[in-house]
Amino acid sequence: MNRDELVAFLDDYLQVSAYPDKSSNGLQVEGKEEVKRVAFAVDATLKTIERAAKGKADMLVVHHGMIWGGLSYVTGIHYKRLKALLESGLNLYVAHLPLDAHPEVGNNVGLLRLLDLEPKGSFGDYRGLSIGFWGEFGESQPIEKVAQIIAEKLDATVKTYEFGKREIKTVGAVSGAGAFTLEEAWRRGIDLLITGEFGHADYLTAMDLPQSVLVAGHYKTETLGVKALMELLREKLGLEVFFIDEPTGL
Repeated sequence: MNRDELVAFLDDYLQVSAYPDKSSNGLQVEGKEEVKRVAFAVDATLKTIERAAKGKADMLVVHHGMIWGGLSYVTGIHYKRLKALLESGLNLYVAHLPLDAHPEVGNNVGLLRLLDLEPKGSFGDYRGLSIGFWGEFGESQPIEKVAQIIAEKLDATVKTYEFGKREIKTVGAVSGAGAFTLEEAWRRGIDLLITGEFGHADYLTAMDLPQSVLVAGHYKTETLGVKALMELLREKLGLEVFFIDEPTGL
């Protein structure tokens, strides 16, 4: 498939221009003109770039790219990563917030679907746009059961902070560093916030609100989007695809 046609498809499907994002979304680094094989990963690291090239990929699609609002200098790690991309001819395509927020293949709708929930509405305001979703169980579920399902389906270490409700009816999902939505969850009466990271200040905020939280890891909660997009490109466009797993444990 022609690279520019694939980029146009991804830009349109993911609506990359709609989000006020620190990430430079879309085609960050141009490579080969023809794309037959596409690698997917959460992060554009030297290791994932090298593994994509070794796997004979023509494009690497990631959630976290190299360029966040522009590069001031091409030195150090930026030089190493860019050199590896250019020498291999890999195209680097990035979808950060657009892949969190997508209603079909996004990380956050994916987190709800691990619990067999479909979104009932948007959630997680970021600069005036919602990037997450919330859903509702038919009957309240113990927080321990919810945590067990997420841990098993994500193959992740999960931690719960049971400051609010322990019987869960409504769930909000914002992957990665989504703890900025704690107060929104509390204001909207969402019983449980599922996210990826939880820091010292987040703990104190959740405790004081109070708001129950389930934390499943930044990396793990953001594997869902790239995997779902990978399957879409396989089924819809007939491209060869593969996933590169480089977990951070965080």
